[in-house]
Amino acid sequence: MSESGTADTTYQRERPYLFSVAYRMTGSASDAEDLVQDAWVRYLDAGSPAVDSLRAYLTTIVSRLA
Repeated sequence: MSESGTADTTYQRERPYLFSVAYRMTGSASDAEDLVQDAWVRYLDAGSPAVDSLRAYLTTIVSRLA
């Protein structure tokens, strides 16, 4: 699988959880979607760093952006 295919699969796997976190923080579906997308872009812009828990890493980004 290509690198972009792997990234897409990972995004699709983590998106529902991150959306639920962002929605609980904002109360707005559109704001939650924006936060999830912004968090993913920041992760990719950072060079997709290797982390122990990607879910925890992305959750931290979402919570700091909220």
